Amino acid sequence: MKIFLNNREEELAKEDITVKELLEIKNFTFKLLVIKINDVFVPREYYSTTKIKNGDIVSVLHLVSGG
Repeated sequence: MKIFLNNREEELAKEDITVKELLEIKNFTFKLLVIKINDVFVPREYYSTTKIKNGDIVSVLHLVSGG
């Protein structure tokens, strides 16, 4: 399956993957993440049930606070 992850084309071995699985595969471990699929925000409570499909545009943004 091909997706666009943070503006880069990615080839994934699985054809059916959830947001949670993608984060594990790509080792995104930062606590404050914002996930968007095709410009639609995905709430954290739906990471394990939201499916990513072939051709989807996925954005994983790290939120950082500072001063």
